[in-house]
Amino acid sequence: MYFTHAITRLPADSVAHGLTTASLGAPDPALTRQQFREYIDILLQLGLTVTTLPALPDYPDAHFVEDVAVLMPELAIITNPGAPSRRGEIHSIAPLVSRFRHAVWLGEGARMDGGDVLMVDKRFFIGLSSRTNEAGISQFAAAVEKFGYSVQAVPVGAGLHLKSIVNYVGRNTLILSEDTVNNPAFSGFAQIVLSPQEEYAGNTLWINDTLITPSGYPHTLRQLQALGLPIIQTDTSEIRKMDGGLTCLSLRF
Repeated sequence: MYFTHAITRLPADSVAHGLTTASLGAPDPALTRQQFREYIDILLQLGLTVTTLPALPDYPDAHFVEDVAVLMPELAIITNPGAPSRRGEIHSIAPLVSRFRHAVWLGEGARMDGGDVLMVDKRFFIGLSSRTNEAGISQFAAAVEKFGYSVQAVPVGAGLHLKSIVNYVGRNTLILSEDTVNNPAFSGFAQIVLSPQEEYAGNTLWINDTLITPSGYPHTLRQLQALGLPIIQTDTSEIRKMDGGLTCLSLRF
């Protein structure tokens, strides 16, 4: 899939009040915004048109826009985030998403975070996690299978989302955690296996055959370099403090 657009949202001053399982200290709002702006500059450098929405102080996790919608060429799914404190975010993202794609809303009982949704060509791998349930995956499948997509649920035993530990990095290759290597869902792909010490670097973002990866993970970087693709490193120290990564900062389409 070739990306031409991205939707992002400015981090709020209340960012430190968001949800996190990390024990890395509170993020600095100003530094968070600086790292966010550097991320936007990278997207612009790659030729994407970027729409940046204003901050939502009442929703300190709202700059993780990937969790509230999933876009594909034919439609968009407006999710029901698994965390109750985030469900109000969908009402602020849906009007903009609907300008670009026909929007389908997940219904009663369905729970899904976009961070659990990995699309590779016409295949969706969806993490069955603390944020995404079977009803969400079932309703998602009913909406997308009519367009020729397949959907496969993948239990997530560790990590907040599926894409915390598994991502597609081009050239039929996945980057994934040691615990995920033997999952039969991912047979047929070449694999870059993360060391436990560098597992956070698994949230590497592939855009138009360029890789954006967190800085500070040399072993993972060497493995990514073997793919022969351009690589851009960027600091995500403050984003990480709130369980965030590169994929969750934008909706790409």
